[in-house]
This record gives sequence, structure tokens and C-alpha cells, in this order.
Amino acid sequence: MSQSLAKIYVHLVFSTQHREPMIPRHLQSELHAYLGGILRDLGCLPVEINTEPDHVHLLFLLSRTESLSTIVGQVKTGSTKWIQEQLPILRNFHWQNGYGAFSVSQSAVEEVRQYVRDQQQRHQVMTFQDEFRRFLEKYQVEYDERYVWD
Repeated sequence: MSQSLAKIYVHLVFSTQHREPMIPRHLQSELHAYLGGILRDLGCLPVEINTEPDHVHLLFLLSRTESLSTIVGQVKTGSTKWIQEQLPILRNFHWQNGYGAFSVSQSAVEEVRQYVRDQQQRHQVMTFQDEFRRFLEKYQVEYDERYVWD
């Protein structure tokens, strides 16, 4: 087989630095478009993107040629610069250092897509930290609570 083929869905989640609610609602749709553009430039197909004031969820098809860490770095760097340029109050905006990346099976894409869309309702009853802990438990990721948050 001379052709390299892959179809790997990734659900990427990360927060603002110190989980500060810094993403204004009125910038969200533009931010989603910008994040999608970064992903496309890296050879990733965005499926669903949503943000809350303190975190982001991205569901996308992973590029065959770029590593996940490269993609995360480019997404964070590019979007940080864009956010900082939008309003003077956002000049000190930064994402947290870490992230969570979770594989999604083809059969679960629509369920995860809906999950990403429903963020605003979900976070009326659950904090980002509780949500992230649930992901870690669901995917059986071993972690040390002292190093998850920055």
C-alpha cells in the first residue's frame, strides 16, 4: 500500500490561564472561525468548535502529517495573538500550558459534536474543572491534580 490514509477524530480541550473567564461572548463566533482557520491551515478538518469564557472545545480530524502537539501549539499561539489584538483589556490573555486530547470513534462523532455545542447549558450546572475531571476519568487518564491546573 503506497498511500497513507487516516481518519482520527480528536476532541481537544483546554482552558484560559488560571481558568479566568476572559473570552467575551461577543467575540466567540469570530474566535471559532479563527480557530477553524488555523486547523484547516494545518491540514485538520474542524468538525465543531465552541468556547466558554474560560475554555475551548475543538472536535476535528487530525492531520496525517502534523503531530498533535504541533497542532495544539499552533492553535494556542495563533489564537492567543488574535485574542490579544481584539481588545485592549485582553492584552494579557493566555491559554493554560496544558491540554486534554481525547480520541473519538466515528460512531460517537455526532454525540461529541452535540456535547461541544451544548457547552453554555452544561456550564450552568458544572464547572470546567469538574467537566475536565470527568473526561480524565472516562478515558482512564492517570493524572496528578497538582499539575492539571495552571
